[in-house]
Amino acid sequence: MKHIVVLTGAGMSAESGIKTFRDADGLWEGYDVMEVASPQGFRANPELVLDFYNQRRKQLLEVTPNQAHYDLAQLENDYKVTVITQNIDDLHERAGSTNVIHLHGELFKVRSTFQENDIKEWKADLVLGNTCKNGYQLRPHIVWFGEDVPMIGKAVSICETADILIIIGTSMQVYPAASLIHYIPQNTPIYFVDPKPNITSNKNLTVISEKATIGIGITIKLLKTL
Repeated sequence: MKHIVVLTGAGMSAESGIKTFRDADGLWEGYDVMEVASPQGFRANPELVLDFYNQRRKQLLEVTPNQAHYDLAQLENDYKVTVITQNIDDLHERAGSTNVIHLHGELFKVRSTFQENDIKEWKADLVLGNTCKNGYQLRPHIVWFGEDVPMIGKAVSICETADILIIIGTSMQVYPAASLIHYIPQNTPIYFVDPKPNITSNKNLTVISEKATIGIGITIKLLKTL
């Protein structure tokens, strides 16, 4: 069974109504990203940061997976599929994908500020005073700017085993995620789905200039010709 590795970014969830800071010149829902997505921002104003993610969590509870999420999940009927996403939502899982790697963390999880591996599921509001078992404040389980990306090593290992690569809704400009394409075995077919692609087709690369819900359908048809 061929192994498809899928790299997804903000464009994957945009059609479900999830906004990203890149939609508005560095602002995320009206906030400077360094205020709400950096260790410095959390130290300076933890209540603001916690409230920001509380609002994002509530938003995520109100949206649903789009057709692109469901189409990717259906690929598991015919292929081994690993989704490596930069998104912090759970829409891939809700659509039925069973093997999802979250590079930048997960909105429905929190972790201890004392021990980063002390992680728990969390769908309610998170406020000052919510602590881990050792009495330390809990924080969103999100990889903020300037922090290490713990899952990048696992993602590299997965990419090295890919028979097919599909990239959906990501500019491939944010590192270290953007470096993953360099670990795909040579001559691996690559499908790049994005309405405004910043890359041109070559021998192994097929560019599909469409939004996710349309582009993944086209990609699936092309897979059948391999």
